[in-house]
Amino acid sequence: MSTITAAPTAEPKPLYTSLFVQVLAALVLGIILGVAAPDFAIGLKILSDAFLKLISMIVAPIVFCVVVHGIAGAGDLKKVGRVGVKALLYFEVMTTVALVVGLLLAYIFGPGHGMNIDPSTLDAKALNTYADNAHKLAGGGIGAFLMNVIPTTSFDALSRNDVLQVLFFAVLFGVGLALVGGEKGALVTSVIDAASTVLFRVMGLIVRVAPLGVLGAVAYTVGKYGVGSLKQLVSLVMLFYISVGIFVLGVLGSVMALAGINILKFLSYLREELTIVLATASSDAVLPQIMKKLERMGVKDSVVGLVIPTGYSFNLDAFSIYLTLAVVFIAQATNTPLSFGDLLLVLGVSLITSKGAHGVPGSAIVILAATLNAVPSIPAIGLVLVLSVDWFIGMARAVGNLIGNCVATVVVAAWEGDLDRAKAAKVLEGGELVDVTAG
Repeated sequence: MSTITAAPTAEPKPLYTSLFVQVLAALVLGIILGVAAPDFAIGLKILSDAFLKLISMIVAPIVFCVVVHGIAGAGDLKKVGRVGVKALLYFEVMTTVALVVGLLLAYIFGPGHGMNIDPSTLDAKALNTYADNAHKLAGGGIGAFLMNVIPTTSFDALSRNDVLQVLFFAVLFGVGLALVGGEKGALVTSVIDAASTVLFRVMGLIVRVAPLGVLGAVAYTVGKYGVGSLKQLVSLVMLFYISVGIFVLGVLGSVMALAGINILKFLSYLREELTIVLATASSDAVLPQIMKKLERMGVKDSVVGLVIPTGYSFNLDAFSIYLTLAVVFIAQATNTPLSFGDLLLVLGVSLITSKGAHGVPGSAIVILAATLNAVPSIPAIGLVLVLSVDWFIGMARAVGNLIGNCVATVVVAAWEGDLDRAKAAKVLEGGELVDVTAG
């Protein structure tokens, strides 16, 4: 006679051990310190800088290991190429939609109307920090961008943490490893898999200090800029946040529904990472754990390894919205009329310039400057108008970009048949615990 023993149920962990709760508490504390002791709060920026540097330290090797292991393990190189083509096709469609959304909302709400800014009164010195990078970007063209994808050496790409160059080398290495195959290929693949496991364990340790990074970032922002810094351009900031919300819930929500995923449950699943990105205004801060979470949700590792790193340079949805929104805002604020031809030019140029945003110092301002340089009817000096609120806009920009890339990964996986829908449903319903701090 057999005895059936009930499996012991795991006791719920105390609330304070939740990474989301810790990050949220750090965010509130940062705001309080920024208001109450701004000078002290500004000094806490070192916490944010240290956290981002720790993440930056591990991003490149993790991307390399995940991509190589994914390609080598896929077995079918045609499948890898098919996934890449589908991802790029999806990126282009979503980028175009995002650019149009920004353009339409700027025209409908007209955030710059009534400002009546005389471009000759604006201080051009404020743009000196970005001028060199903007000219380099504008003058290089598509050829220079494509050449920049190829690293000088593989070690140089890893040392500079250039995700796109690391991805390029990883794809070549992964394809070469798949072609070698046999005992030698299996040996190298197992070593890379082991290295990936160790790196994700290290990442788990780093993620535990995320609340300190959030505390430093929020305290610095509030302490340096204060609440009053948003007064002059509050309409632009609010419109951008609303635009990102509309795009995420409307456009991306519809796309996810076609893949059989509820966007709200998906966002809830990523809440810790989204909170960290909102506070630090950097999607790089969560790249490793996002990749791990998507894999544990049921997305095949080869798809995650290809789509997420590529999307960081080619699929910047929220940035695309900001690009057209800011261009039209500057035109409205300086009373510059835009013809239909100008609008088409803005769209065409933005479709190209938006691809180089990631990894460029002061990327938003630099890419915006490059876009304006191609549209001579709009005074480029108008960039000064958006400098004071770029950080606040950057917070939503980073969150929107991250959500767009995560959605892209799930959609491409569903399109390719590499999404375990049953597992995804279970994870999103909370039926399976996913803790990236465990590595």
